[in-house]
Amino acid sequence: MKRSKRLYILLGVFVAACIATFAVTQIEEHKEQIKNSDEIILEIPSDSVESLAWNCESTSLSFHKEGDSWLYEEDEAFPVDEEKIYDLLEQFESFGVSFTIDEVEDMAQYGLDDPVCTIQFSTADTSYEMLLGDFSTMDSERYVSIGDGKVYLVPDDPLDSFDAVLSDMIDHNETPSFDTVQKIQFSGDEAYEIFYEENSTDSYCAEDIYFAQKDGENLPLDTSLVDNYLSNITYLGLSDYVTYNATEEELRSYGLDAPDLMITVDYQAKDEDGEETADTFTLNVSRDPAEKAAAEKQKSAEDGGSEEEENFTAYARVGDSQIVYQITQTEYENLMAASYDNLRHTEVLSAAFEDITQIDFTLEGQSYTFTPKNTDEDDGTDEITWLYQGEEFDVTGLRTGIESLTADSFTSEAATGKEEIRFTVHLDNETYPEIEIVLYRYDGSDCLAEVDGKIVSLVARSYVVDLIEAVNAIVLT
Repeated sequence: MKRSKRLYILLGVFVAACIATFAVTQIEEHKEQIKNSDEIILEIPSDSVESLAWNCESTSLSFHKEGDSWLYEEDEAFPVDEEKIYDLLEQFESFGVSFTIDEVEDMAQYGLDDPVCTIQFSTADTSYEMLLGDFSTMDSERYVSIGDGKVYLVPDDPLDSFDAVLSDMIDHNETPSFDTVQKIQFSGDEAYEIFYEENSTDSYCAEDIYFAQKDGENLPLDTSLVDNYLSNITYLGLSDYVTYNATEEELRSYGLDAPDLMITVDYQAKDEDGEETADTFTLNVSRDPAEKAAAEKQKSAEDGGSEEEENFTAYARVGDSQIVYQITQTEYENLMAASYDNLRHTEVLSAAFEDITQIDFTLEGQSYTFTPKNTDEDDGTDEITWLYQGEEFDVTGLRTGIESLTADSFTSEAATGKEEIRFTVHLDNETYPEIEIVLYRYDGSDCLAEVDGKIVSLVARSYVVDLIEAVNAIVLT
């Protein structure tokens, strides 16, 4: 009896071993179904797709095409970036794999029973569903199923592009590059116009091409400052939208029904053929009205007390677009810095030093004249030699002294202090043959600068002292 029982046990063990061996054989046989492949499993022209949807983690989005336009299923007012749609679909025009797994018995082992992302799209006659499973760290590729009973490893992971939320799909307003600007018009907190003109007789600086029209005058502006201002528009970060279909009430809540500043730029734009065409760009910017009112109330209550740095929210809108963007405080401040004083020359003398043919200084009642050496006698070097009473001198200190005279701030208040130094610059310019500059004592740290009889700015007194010392270094040696 015991012997018989022992035989039954041995027989059971043998049967179990056989079953295990058979299972291992089947697994090994199943593993052998994994094979290298360079197969293209999808070839779908992007323009043939009529709907696209994906559900990836917490994001579920659906789009469909009407005519040539793509629409967002949940709100057709949403401005869809159609290029983004076609970028997503482009990968399916020739979707290749690197490994194929046939006769898949367990989708779970590839993460396809609970995919990280499901992508659905359709043409006029066919619907497709793609499941994205686990990412194989060993192969650095993702497992994919398209419903044909196979699993694929793909070298180009669709999740890289389909890990997109609604804000990624918006057709953002674009800010242009301004190659040639004819006019800039401001309305709101600033109200004046800038026009473009080369070789103008309204300036003695050859590089001046922008002019502000104010009070019947054409006033030259600093070209680099205007170009920098235009760059602030070009590189404005229009990406953080707060609404894509603003109502009149929302525009009021953002302060964009009556913006702090409206900037309109007329410029030449190049079309696809490289031809220049006239175009206009308009930008509206504003602060949050509620925050602005609260700040003004607090400022009034403080009645001139110490001012703390103010933090606020700002918005921008391109033309009549229904998209409203939040912009940074710095971006707002840069755009609001559009006054004439923000864009005019800070140099007391903006003429190029090379255009000067003579300088007459008056210092402590004494007059001194400096002239560049006749160019016919120049020794061929780039540096022009200067003379005082027939003797050559190093002009570096004098030039630095004049060019350092820059505005701390602009003012028109009358001069009441002592005259520190006066000089007349003679130019090789028929319209502006000479310019007289007078610097008056203002206080211990500043001087008032007068140009051709008009007070223009406050200049650091240290710069004026440096110029006086540069003159004395020449005439007292």
